[in-house]
Amino acid sequence: MKTRLRALFCDHLSIMRGKYLPHSKIGDDSTRFCRSVFGTHYDRDLLDAPGSMVKQGLPDMELRWRHDDIRDSWHASTKIVLGDLYDDEGAKLPLCPRGTLKRAVADWQKHGLTPKVGIELEAFALQADDNGRLVPYDAPGGVVYGTGPFADPLRFNDRIWAMADEMGFSLEMITAEFDSPQFEYVLTFGDAVKAVDDIVLFRLMAREIALEYGIVLTFMPKPIPEAGGSGMHVNFSFADGAGGNALSSGPRGGPEHMNDLARGCLSGMIHHHKGLAGLIAPTANSYMRLQPGSLSGYWQNWGGDHRNVTTRISSEGGAKARLEHRMADASANPYTATAAVLQAARLGFEKGYELPPMETGDGFDRTDAREGTAIDLKGAAADLQRDTVLTEAVGAELVANHVYMKQKEVRKTRDLEGDGLRDFYVHFV
Repeated sequence: MKTRLRALFCDHLSIMRGKYLPHSKIGDDSTRFCRSVFGTHYDRDLLDAPGSMVKQGLPDMELRWRHDDIRDSWHASTKIVLGDLYDDEGAKLPLCPRGTLKRAVADWQKHGLTPKVGIELEAFALQADDNGRLVPYDAPGGVVYGTGPFADPLRFNDRIWAMADEMGFSLEMITAEFDSPQFEYVLTFGDAVKAVDDIVLFRLMAREIALEYGIVLTFMPKPIPEAGGSGMHVNFSFADGAGGNALSSGPRGGPEHMNDLARGCLSGMIHHHKGLAGLIAPTANSYMRLQPGSLSGYWQNWGGDHRNVTTRISSEGGAKARLEHRMADASANPYTATAAVLQAARLGFEKGYELPPMETGDGFDRTDAREGTAIDLKGAAADLQRDTVLTEAVGAELVANHVYMKQKEVRKTRDLEGDGLRDFYVHFV
């Protein structure tokens, strides 16, 4: 079999869309898709969402890529590539999540700063029982920070690690998380677009490899109602013109050693806390995870080495200084989520919002914060609509499409709970 090309993009619902193209097309730099994918919901309902042009003939859009971005994949005789979306007239498509992240990077580069990003992903492993019903993967010795066969009897994570090495992904960690059978996957820091490209492809690779073992690896926020949730933590810093870490004010980190850039970023994420939720925790299931006392980014607060605040400041300084935003989950498109966090941080840096005092409570029995995210997707979508400053920064057309789809999702999931709500999402996220 001659080598083929798998050309992909990650859509508004964080679903991977693509085509297999023949060997003769590997030298090309584009292919076409129906633009109305951006009106397609999880249940394949086709909706006239803003920008999707469902009722304007369902026209084409074009996926374009750079030849240098084509890479080997985890499937034999297959190359893989991610690209940007353009409309039928050749203009950048405003609905393109990857393009949205590129705009956020460019907005920071106007200040002489280049965003560096590292993303932490959490996922649950499910498998079918004798009746075909999805149940938690049987890992009887699974514990937090568990490794080896007791945490992963089938050793599918060993295969994921080996393939990540072959693919050139720079893994920093795989470990069992708090609620067995939950796992955490972390890739190392890098330039924002490449880092998110890598996490998007890594997530797809991990799911496809797990499936070979009979495992449905799901990154949805809360697939098991009685267990904890899964997040997508966005860690970031900035390289200055000399290549140094602009968030660092010396060899020591933490709240006592923050510089003005760090304070500005914090103020932006605090100020736009409610609006951010609608973009980065974007499903009905997200609000089963986003609850007080759940280490999930519910509260409008910040702190040092404190896992029960929304934005955490690393105690590491120097080259490792960073901020960690803990609200997002992987039902969000990783490009959109990272762009939204970077834009909120930029708005704080530019506008000088007031930064409230650091959280002093434990986050379980006591918290200083008095505001949190909305309690459901309906409220979060409304909060996003009200935050017009964040909306404009991220991209008004993308947000309009997003809000429309989420308002429809509220109606679709209104009467679902437990496994019914999980099964609405699990095969996609």
